[in-house]
Amino acid sequence: MRDAQPKLRVLILCTANSARSQMAEGLLRHLAADRIEAFSAGSRVTSVNPFAIQAMDERGIDIRGQFSKHLNEFLQQPFDYVITVCDAAAETCPIFPGRATRLHWSFPDPAAVEGDAAKAEAFRSVREGLEARFKAWLETL
Repeated sequence: MRDAQPKLRVLILCTANSARSQMAEGLLRHLAADRIEAFSAGSRVTSVNPFAIQAMDERGIDIRGQFSKHLNEFLQQPFDYVITVCDAAAETCPIFPGRATRLHWSFPDPAAVEGDAAKAEAFRSVREGLEARFKAWLETL
């Protein structure tokens, strides 16, 4: 019986914890809240990007209650998986200590795109890519 099993704990990391990791946290909660506890953090605390909120709203997922968190808040917590979603994770995303299975999914930074229309489309593209990646990954668990 699935309810008797503890939920998997998943931490999603990106540098600023403002866009990709925030969307990923919201998506994972939406797709698998019954079996996964999703968290996100970064090596810098900023704020949730309004374009991330908009892109997720378009998908029917409200991430307005989420906020940027520093990875230090999670260093002593156990996780089953730590997923980095930074484009250049080797240079910009922290390596998380512990025994968690580490996954790296490289997504471009949609916040770096210039112009509101192009930026909104970049956020949508990353959202769609994250959702496809999570759906495929969840099928393997």
